[in-house]
Amino acid sequence: MSIETKTFDVIGMTCASCVNRVEKVVKKVDGVESVSVNLATNQAQVKYDPTTVKDEQVVAAITKIGFEAKLKSDTPEKKYLFSVKGMSCASCVGRVEKVLSKVDGVESVTVNLASHQAQVTVKDSSFQTQKVIDAVTKLGYEGALLDEVSEDTTADDQEKERIKLKKDFTYAAIVTTIVLIGSIPHMMHGWGEWVPSYLSNPYVLLLLTTYVQLVPGWRFYRNSYKILKNKSADMNVLVAMGTTSAWLYSGALTLFPVTLTNMGFPNELYYDVTTVITTLILLGRYFEAKAKGKTSNAIKKLMSLQAKTARVVRNGQEMEIPIDEVMLDDEITVRPGERVPVDGVVIKGNSSVDESMLTGESIPIEKSAGDEVIGATINKSGSFTFRATKVGKETALAQIIRMVNEAQGSKAPIQRIVDVVSAYFVPVVVFIASLSALVWYFIGPDPSLIFALSTFIAVLIIACPCALGLATPTAIMVGTEKGAENGVLIKDAASLEKAHKTNTVVLDKTGTITEGKPVLTDVVVTSTTLSEDELLTIAASIETASEHPLGEAIVNAAKDRGLQLFEPENFQAIVGHGIEATYDGKEILIGNLKLMKEKNVEIENIKAEAEKLAHEGKTPMYVAENGVCAGVIAVADTLKKDSIKAVSEMKKMGLEVVMITGDHYKTAEAIARQAGIDRFIAEVLPEDKAKEVKVLQDEGKVVAMVGDGINDAPALAQSDVGIAIGTGTDVAMETANITLMRGDIMSVVTALRLSKATMRMIWQNLGWAFGYNIVLIPVAAGLLFPVFGLLLNPMLAGAAMAFSSVSVVLNTLRLRKFKTI
Repeated sequence: MSIETKTFDVIGMTCASCVNRVEKVVKKVDGVESVSVNLATNQAQVKYDPTTVKDEQVVAAITKIGFEAKLKSDTPEKKYLFSVKGMSCASCVGRVEKVLSKVDGVESVTVNLASHQAQVTVKDSSFQTQKVIDAVTKLGYEGALLDEVSEDTTADDQEKERIKLKKDFTYAAIVTTIVLIGSIPHMMHGWGEWVPSYLSNPYVLLLLTTYVQLVPGWRFYRNSYKILKNKSADMNVLVAMGTTSAWLYSGALTLFPVTLTNMGFPNELYYDVTTVITTLILLGRYFEAKAKGKTSNAIKKLMSLQAKTARVVRNGQEMEIPIDEVMLDDEITVRPGERVPVDGVVIKGNSSVDESMLTGESIPIEKSAGDEVIGATINKSGSFTFRATKVGKETALAQIIRMVNEAQGSKAPIQRIVDVVSAYFVPVVVFIASLSALVWYFIGPDPSLIFALSTFIAVLIIACPCALGLATPTAIMVGTEKGAENGVLIKDAASLEKAHKTNTVVLDKTGTITEGKPVLTDVVVTSTTLSEDELLTIAASIETASEHPLGEAIVNAAKDRGLQLFEPENFQAIVGHGIEATYDGKEILIGNLKLMKEKNVEIENIKAEAEKLAHEGKTPMYVAENGVCAGVIAVADTLKKDSIKAVSEMKKMGLEVVMITGDHYKTAEAIARQAGIDRFIAEVLPEDKAKEVKVLQDEGKVVAMVGDGINDAPALAQSDVGIAIGTGTDVAMETANITLMRGDIMSVVTALRLSKATMRMIWQNLGWAFGYNIVLIPVAAGLLFPVFGLLLNPMLAGAAMAFSSVSVVLNTLRLRKFKTI
C-alpha cells in the first residue's frame, strides 16, 4: 500500500466548526488515513492510498457539505488576458464569465467591464486560447488574446468607439431637434402655429424617427440580437424594448390612424420620446467612454516609460540597437537625460538617477559601481556603463505592468453582490415594467393605454445595470494605477479590499524600521594615551580579519574617516564573546562584558557609559590594550529616516503598530521607543514570526505584516495582508498582497490610505448605483402617482439613465487626486 499526502484548497470555511466539519466528512471516506485542515491557509492535507481513493471522492465529500474544493496542483497557474469588445453592462460581464468558465482547461475567469478585458486562469494543459476567442465570438462579442493586441491597438479601438459615439450622437441630436420642433403642435395644442406644417406632418416625423432608431440607434438592436440569441438580456434589450414600443405605437397611429382610433387607441404620438431617449443615451455612452478612457491609462503610461533603444558595447564597439535585442550580460552605456533601457548593475561611472516613475521617490538616487539600476528610470547627470541582469519580461517595469494589469483585471469580493444582482436585474425590470403597465391599464386615468405605455417605457429606460457594472472595476483600476504611480504594487482587487479592514500593523525591525545594516555610532576613549581615531584604527585593523557584520561596520567607518589600517597578527575569534589579536606588539581584546570579565579587564570606569549605549539600542564593544580597557565602540542598526513619521501617521489612522524582531529584549525596547512603538515582540526566531502573527489574529485583530518578503515569507502568508518591502528591481513578491518599491515604511501608510480611499469610492459608487435603481424604478412604475400625482416622463427617465453610469465614472475619477503624505 502506497500512502500519499495531497493538499486540497477548501473555499468557504469561516471558523473552527467549519474545519471540524471538513475533517469529519473526509475521514469518513474509505481509505483515508488522516486529515489536517488549516483555516488560515484554507487547505486540507489528506493522507490516503491513491489506488483505493480517488481525488474526486475527497472533492465530492467536501462539496457535499457546502464548501468548494479542488486538488492543489503542483503546476503553477497561468494567466491569459483577452480583450472583449462590445460589453455594455454588468449582465454582459456575468454572461461572458459564465461561458468562459466552461471552456476546457479554464480554472477561473474574471471579466472587467471598465477595461473590456477577461483574465483567464488555467492549470490544465488542454487549454487553448482560440477556444476562449471562439466562445466570446459566439456570444456576439469580439475577442482577442491581449498578447496579440498591443496596448496601442486597444487604445486605438477605444478611441474609434468614442469618435463613433460622438458622430452618432451629433447626427441623432440634429434630427431629434427637428423632431421635437415638429412635435410641438401634437404635444401642446395652440402653441405650434409657428411650426411649418411639413415639419409637423406625422409621416415626416415617422421618417426622421426611423432614421434615429435604425442608424445612430442601430447599436442597441445589433447588441440586443446578439444577447437574445444566447437566451439572455442586458441593458441594450431594455433600451431597444422601450424606444421600439414608443416608435411602433406612433408609427402604427401614423399609418393606420382611423383604424386604431376606432379600436379605442388614443391618438398620441411618441416620436419625441423615442428620439430624445435614444439621443440622451448615446450622449451618456459618449461621456462614459470618454471618462472610462481616463480611468484605464495606467498600463499605457507604464508602457510609454520604456526606452526604445539601447547603446550596447559589443566586441569593443558601441552600437545602438532596439531594446528587444538586448541580451543578458550586455554592457550598456547611458548618457545624461536618457532612460535606462533594462535592469542591471553599474560597472563604470557615476551618476544620479530619477526613479520616481517606478518607486515614487522624488529625490534622484546616486549610482556608482556595484549599484543596481532599473529599466525606464532617467539618468539625470553623468554617464555610466552597466551590465544587463534582467531583460524582456524579467525587468522590473515588465513585472510591474503584469502586476498592474492582473490587479486591474481581478475582481474584489464585494463585486459578488453586484454579480448576483445583475444576474436577475434585466428579467426583474422587464417584469416590473410589464406589471406596472398592466395595472395602470386597468386602474389608470384616461387615456389608460397611454398611461400604461408611459410607465412601461419609463421603467425599461430608467433601469441602469451599467452603473452597477462600473461601480467597482473603475475604482479598482484607478486605485491600482495610483498605487503604481507611488511605488505601491497591489496584487489584486481582493488584496486592496482586505487592506482597508486592517487595524493592526506588524513591522519587522531589521530592514523595515531600521536600515538593516549596522553602522558605527559612538567611540568613547578611556585611555589617556590614545585619541578617538587611534582607538578606531586599532579596532578596525583587528576587525579586518573578522567576517562579523558589526566588525564590518567598524572597518567601514574607519575607511570613511581615511584612517590607514594594518593587518593583525595571531587573530582568534571567541564565539559569543568577541575577538583577540596582536597589533603593533600589543595584545588587543574587542568584545562584550563576558569577555572582559573572563580576561580580568577592569571596566568599572566605563561600564555606566556602555550600559547607557545599550539602553539606546546600540551594541557596545569594549576595547582592551594589554589587559587595560582603552574605550568602548558602539555599533547600531539605525532607524530609517521616515520610520518615526510613518509610525506616527499609522497611529493617527487608528492603527495599532507592533514591532517584531529576533533582537534581545533591551535592544528591541530601545528601537521601539525611538520609533514611537508601544508594543513589541522580541527574541522571535524567523520561523516563529508566523506564530506571533497568528496570536494577534486570535485576539481578533486584522493584521497587516510588513517585511522583506524573504525571511518573513511565512509571516506574510499568515497575515491578513502581507506587505513586502522591495528594493527597486525585486518586485515579484509571491507571498505578499502588496509590494512596496521603496525601502521606507511611509509607503505602508500610502498603501493603507489608498485602500481605504478606494473602498470608500466603491461604496459611494455602489450606493449611488443601487440607490438610483431602488428609488427611481418605483417612481417610473407610477408608485407616487396615487398620492402626489407624479409620473416620470420617459424622456426624463432616458436622461437620468444616460447620466447614471457617467456619474459613477466621474466620481471614481476623483480618486486620481489622491496624494501621498
